[in-house]
Amino acid sequence: MIKRYPTKQIMVGNVAVGGDAPISVQSMTYSKTHDIVATNEQIRRLHFAGADIVRVAVPAMEDALALKEIKANTSLPLVADIHYNYKLALVAAEVVDCVRFNPGNISDKGKIKEIVKACSQRRIPIRIGVNCGSLEDQFENKYGQSAEGMIASALYNIKYLEDLGFSDIKVSLKASDVQRTVDAYRGLRPQVVYPFHLGVTEAGTLFHSTIKSAIGLGSLILDGIGDTMRISITGELEKEIEVGRAILKDSGAVKDGVNIISCPTCGRIEADLVKAVAEVEAATKHIKTPLNISVMGCVVNAIGEAKGADVAIAYGKGSGLVMRKGEVVANLDEKNLVERFLQEVEEAAKELE
Repeated sequence: MIKRYPTKQIMVGNVAVGGDAPISVQSMTYSKTHDIVATNEQIRRLHFAGADIVRVAVPAMEDALALKEIKANTSLPLVADIHYNYKLALVAAEVVDCVRFNPGNISDKGKIKEIVKACSQRRIPIRIGVNCGSLEDQFENKYGQSAEGMIASALYNIKYLEDLGFSDIKVSLKASDVQRTVDAYRGLRPQVVYPFHLGVTEAGTLFHSTIKSAIGLGSLILDGIGDTMRISITGELEKEIEVGRAILKDSGAVKDGVNIISCPTCGRIEADLVKAVAEVEAATKHIKTPLNISVMGCVVNAIGEAKGADVAIAYGKGSGLVMRKGEVVANLDEKNLVERFLQEVEEAAKELE
C-alpha cells in the first residue's frame, strides 16, 4: 500500500481533499462559461464519467455572473479559474466551492488580499496555481522557468495567505514537461502541509498526455505525493477522467474494479488473444470489486500468472483452462472458454463484495 505524505484536509464542496481522503480526479470544461446550457451539458458529461470536481474558466464578467445558475444545476463541486482580473474572483466566490488564481497573473498583494477576504467570508478554499510558463518576474528573473522558480513562487504566496490568517489552501506546480513538474512537487512537498493538485499542463493529445501524465503523476503518486489531480488532454472531457482513474488504479493508489493481466502478442499464442481480451474488457467494465484476472495466450506464462490471479484463462491449441486462484475449474474447447471465464469472474466478484 502506498504511504502518502500527511497533509491538511480541506473541503471543496462535499469532496475532501488531503488528509486520508482518496485522491480525487477532476477535469475542466472547454465551453464558454457564459454559455450556461453548453457548460452544464459538459459538467453533466463529467459527472457521468466519474469526475469528483469540475473547474470552469472565468475570463470575463459575463462568465462570473453565469456561475450562480451553473452551480444551481450541478451537484459536482465547482472551481472558478481566475487569471488577471481579481474582481472576477470576488464575484465567483459568492457561489463556487473553490477559487484558483495564478500568482503569475495576479501578483499584486492588495488584489490577492481581496480574493482571500472573499473566500474567507464564504469559507471556501483557494488553489494557488503556479505555472512554470507564467511565473512572477521576481522569480523568473532569478530562477528562470524552473522547478526552483515554481517552488519559490508557491512558498511566497503560501506565506502571504498564512499571514492573512488563511490556511484552506491547495497548491499546484505545473510545467509542460514531466521532469520540471516532478522536481517541483518533490521539492515543495516536505516544506508545506497543504494538499497538492497534480498535473502536467499543456500535455498535448490523448496519446502524449497519457504518457506524460502516467510518468509524471504516476511517479509522484508512488512517492506518496498528491491529493487531487487533473489530466490535461487536448481532446474529449471523458478521457481526462478515464486516464486519471487508470493511473490511480494501475499505480495501486486505489483498489477498484478489474485489473486485466494479458500477455504481449508473440509466436507462442494459440488463440485470437486480442479478440478475447477485448471481449473480456467490455464485459467486465461494470465490476467495481477489486479483482485480478488473467487472459493468457499460451501455457508458458499462463500457469505462473494464474497463481496470483483471482480468475484466469490459459489458452492451448484449440482448447484451454479456466482457473480460480491457480486451481483448474474447467478444461474446455476454445470457443467456450471466454463464456465460462466470465461466469467465474462474476461469481468471484460477488463473493468479494
